[in-house]
This record gives sequence, C-alpha cells and structure tokens, in this order.
Amino acid sequence: MGNVIFFVTSLQSGGIENYLLRFLEEKHQQFCQITIYCKGGLGGQLENRYKSIPNVKIIKNKISFYNPLDYTALKKFFKKNKFDAVCDFTGNFAGFILFVSKLVGIKKRIVFYRGSSDHFKAIFVKKMYNNLAKIFVSKYATDILSNSKAAFRFFYPSVWERDPRFEVIYNGIDASKFNVEKENLRKEFKIPDDAFVVGHTGRFNSAKNHSTIVKVAAELIKEYKDFYFILCGNEVKNKLESVIKEKALSDKILLFENRSDIPRFLNTMDCYYFPSITEGQPNALIEAMVMDIPIVASDIEPIKETVPEEAHSFLINPLDVEGAKSKIIEIYHSKNKQNLQEWTIKKYDSKKLFQQFYNHF
Repeated sequence: MGNVIFFVTSLQSGGIENYLLRFLEEKHQQFCQITIYCKGGLGGQLENRYKSIPNVKIIKNKISFYNPLDYTALKKFFKKNKFDAVCDFTGNFAGFILFVSKLVGIKKRIVFYRGSSDHFKAIFVKKMYNNLAKIFVSKYATDILSNSKAAFRFFYPSVWERDPRFEVIYNGIDASKFNVEKENLRKEFKIPDDAFVVGHTGRFNSAKNHSTIVKVAAELIKEYKDFYFILCGNEVKNKLESVIKEKALSDKILLFENRSDIPRFLNTMDCYYFPSITEGQPNALIEAMVMDIPIVASDIEPIKETVPEEAHSFLINPLDVEGAKSKIIEIYHSKNKQNLQEWTIKKYDSKKLFQQFYNHF
C-alpha cells in the first residue's frame, strides 16, 4: 500500500488513539508513508509513541466544522500529497473530509465508527450538521466500518446488513503484552496483600460514569474494611480528588492520572468495575478480561456484545448502585474467577483483527 492518511481528533490516550497506535505498530511496514492528521489541532500523550514509528508523519491542524476555507485548504493538501487512501475515525463527522477526498480522486475512502451513539448535546444546529455529514458519509465512503454491531444498529439500522460496504471489525488486543504480567502495585500503593481491590481504567467524562463508581465505592468501603478502589485515566485524579477528600476516603479510593503500566495496574485488582453509560467497544474492559479479572459492567448493548454470554449475569444497569454492590460482593465471597481469559484472547486476537482492518486498504 502507498500513502495513507488517518484522521483523528488528537493523540490523547483514548480508545481510538490506542487502537490506531497498536494497528500501526503491527502493520506500519505495509504502508509507504503514513500521515496522522489531528483535526482538533492537538497532539497528546501518545504523540511520542506515534513518532517512534519510522514512516509516520504527524500534522496538528484544526479543521472547523463550519468553515469552508478549511476544506479548501484540505483539498490543496490532498492534491499536493497524492494519498492512495484516507481513513477517518470520527464517524459521521468524517463526511465532509470524505467528500473532499472524492473530489481529488482518492479511491479508497474509509470511515470507522468508534462509538455506538452520538456524543454531543443535541441542539438544532449540531443535529442538522450531523445529519448532513452522515449523508456525505453514506454517499462518499467506499468502506464503512465499526467496532460494534450496536453502532451500526444506531446509525444505519435499515441499511448496514444489506450494504457490502459495511463491516464490523472488533478491537484487537495483543494478549502477550498483558497476560504475562506477574507483578502488581499493592506494595507501591500501600494496599495489604489480603485486601479486596476493585478497579477501573478510563478517562474522566460523563460516559464513563465515575459518579456511580464513587457511590458504590463509598458504600462498600463503609461495609467492608478490607475493600480498596483504584482508578486511573486522564483527568481522574484532577476531577475526583476533592470529592474523595470530602468523603474522607483518600486512603481507600486511590486516584491516578493516565498510567503507562496498565497490565501491572490491572494485576493489582480482584474485580474490574466498568459502569459506562455509553461505549463503542471498550478496549479497557477487554484488557481486564485478557488479564482474567472478574468483571462487573454495564448491561448496555456494546458491552453485551463484548463479553461472552456466560458473563451477562454480571452486567447491570450502569446507574444501579445496589445491583453493582451485590455483584461485586458475590465476587468477593466466591473468590472464583469467571474464566474469561481464553475466550477473550481468541475473540480479540490482534493479528487476525488488524489484518481484517488492513484488508480494506
């Protein structure tokens, strides 16, 4: 494959950015030149890892939703660089970039939906823009991908199963980077070896539902003296520290920003609690299952699709505090594994799934 360009919003550590990074670390040699275009105008925590890939070039340039001059400049940029393929990871908002790609003759125009619903406040102007952009996606995309059936059911309920351009490609995980971890962080965090540790990994935003995590944690810590909670992700400590201090729980609910030692962080847990209100397909939950950690998670459609049916009894309404407590306590008393590791490693094998994505180029 020749020259390819990928559009993302930034290079902060999130699901899209980590997925693309892992894909390129495995497949970069299959491309001549790779351009990562950050259309939010920002880089981020993963920028240096992207730069370490030999044939990757990063451009940070904000593209406005509404300014036609930005798309005129993009057209000139496309013509100058002669790309063979464009792939935009921003769902409906890829529409106008795919249109410009078509105008300059780029033959392969891929859109990848990474969320299973709209993630913006539905005011009139944004709804109109979103609907128009989606029409452009439908008209100008050669390949329409998603990491969940739930996304296609939301965005294209009457079309996706009949149109050959649509394909679901699940997230790929290289299990060897996770399930070989034998060490944990209990000593560093000053957590007793016999304590029961519940954890979560993910950036702070409303979709990740940290408010419910804190409610569940506060009640369980009050009832069980050996319970600890550990949470990490972008803005987690910054946004939650004052709340935890007010509750006088700083010694039992430990907060961290984004970490580079996620396998070891996960290995510190006895239970992984993931009450997201909305998701695409959660890398974080898959990573926990690869580490063979018992899970309690939301009963939303993308998560039902992500975990095996035998674990569905541990999926609860994301706002159900009592339900979450009950399932976590069940894991606490049973001390049994849910035995999700083998199924997860096979289901989300990165070599197979990254090849499936590469085939679209």
